Amino acid sequence: MADITLLDGSIGQELVKLSGDKPTPLWSTRVMIDKPELVAEVHAAYFRSGATIATTNTYAIHRSRLVREGIEDQMPNLIDAALSQADQARCGTSGRIAGALGPLLASYRPDLNPDPADAAAKFAELAAMMSDRVDFFLIETVCSVQEAEGALRGTENSGKPVWLALSVMDEDGTRLRSGEPLGDIAPLVTRYAPEAVLINCSRPEAIPAALDVIAMLDRPYGAYANGFTGIKEGFLEDAPTVDALESRHDLGPDAYARHAMGWVAQGATIVGGCCEVGPEHIKTLAENLRAAGHKIV
Repeated sequence: MADITLLDGSIGQELVKLSGDKPTPLWSTRVMIDKPELVAEVHAAYFRSGATIATTNTYAIHRSRLVREGIEDQMPNLIDAALSQADQARCGTSGRIAGALGPLLASYRPDLNPDPADAAAKFAELAAMMSDRVDFFLIETVCSVQEAEGALRGTENSGKPVWLALSVMDEDGTRLRSGEPLGDIAPLVTRYAPEAVLINCSRPEAIPAALDVIAMLDRPYGAYANGFTGIKEGFLEDAPTVDALESRHDLGPDAYARHAMGWVAQGATIVGGCCEVGPEHIKTLAENLRAAGHKIV
């Protein structure tokens, strides 16, 4: 039996649902501005469910996103709020804090091709603001090799471990959402040596094929899937809202746990959930892991 790191699930989606407010292009950042106490509430729910990681609500805190709303100057305060809420929820637990770093420009848009040098400078700015208060950085939803390069360069000198999470095509888990072979990430993994390589925000059905590829990278690996029916065209427009995405009705806690236990059987030692995967999913997954004799760390 293995030691398994159990990540939390969706942060942004859970915050939007919990707030009861209409989604905005600022997504969970708007919820945190209006109702910051909900952030700690979501983190605490995952810890109670068995997760050992709190992923900070910083995925969408980028200057490129904030400037559209005229609140770019609030970026340091927003990062401080997200980190404070995660730390508050961790109090009294042995949990760790993962500093989430989402795509620089937009999710699922590898066509935007951010320049690696420019991206690296922007990620380095974020890492400097967060490094003293996180246990490691989690680069999320990377859809192309070029996106990965900018984020890895930007966190290279952060002084903290870095985990790299890649997003693959719904219909072909061996390819990044850019269409590039997933294996093309190997040179960057060799060069920047992230501590772990993961697959995230992809359909659960696409993940087994992806794990077969990243298992060859000589790093701890794992996955945390989303619960969307697919990434629709409406979400690929500028400044979308999350209500442009449709959640699946066939991916309840038991069904999701079956997928994740399959990933563990493939050698994954890090599992959790992404968008539309909530505390009940993580609780059921934790129960399944323990019942199978695994130790959650």
